[in-house]
Amino acid sequence: MFMERLQKIIASSGYTSRRKAEELIKNGQVKVNDEVVNTLGYKASDKDIIEVEGTILNNYNPKVYYILNKPREVICSVSDDKNRKCVVDLIKTEARIYPVGRLDYDTTGLIILTNDGDLANILMHPHHQIKKTYIAKVNGILNADDFKKLREGIEIDKRKVHIDNFKVKKIDKVKNTSLVEITIHEGRNHIVKKIFASLHYDVLKLTRSKYAFLEIADLKSGEYRELSKNEVAELYKLK
Repeated sequence: MFMERLQKIIASSGYTSRRKAEELIKNGQVKVNDEVVNTLGYKASDKDIIEVEGTILNNYNPKVYYILNKPREVICSVSDDKNRKCVVDLIKTEARIYPVGRLDYDTTGLIILTNDGDLANILMHPHHQIKKTYIAKVNGILNADDFKKLREGIEIDKRKVHIDNFKVKKIDKVKNTSLVEITIHEGRNHIVKKIFASLHYDVLKLTRSKYAFLEIADLKSGEYRELSKNEVAELYKLK
């Protein structure tokens, strides 16, 4: 059962701000299961009946967190006017979740879904420079000049992209392709494809294998799992 601090539950419901909720708790104006609670550290769940100044909260949703191995031809949205499958369709939950950031329609791999707006904002804010690792299959064999450009950074749309790390994992000389692992902290649309396009390579396949410390591990395409409390706490520390 998911437990959360009472003042955060009240704020999440939209009743008032967290600071005001703390004042209401301290002033004895909050009840849980018909008993007054005036302790700020008190935790409640979605099973509890919470009453604030005589009003029962009925729209509190506990926070949920998932990572999904997104398949190809699934869009990172909660709905689609073209009737394509969305990432939220793959997760069985009553919560109104949404993806954190996005992956292209033809890109696979790790994506986080949650109904926690605070965490989503932390993860998507460019100031926090959260690293993401991708595996790209490109047409062609990278050369020494490509490596030099990747080390120095690539200018995309008049702004330099700094590559945190990269390595060639496999070369297929018969098919003339390379499998490249690349880590960046950029969040711009199509950024990995644009990096390789600037080096005159097309990305044939692209998957995100890692987001911060989270890895896709043994999740098969279309599979997902809930994040642990420790994982959620570590994500919050990225702020």
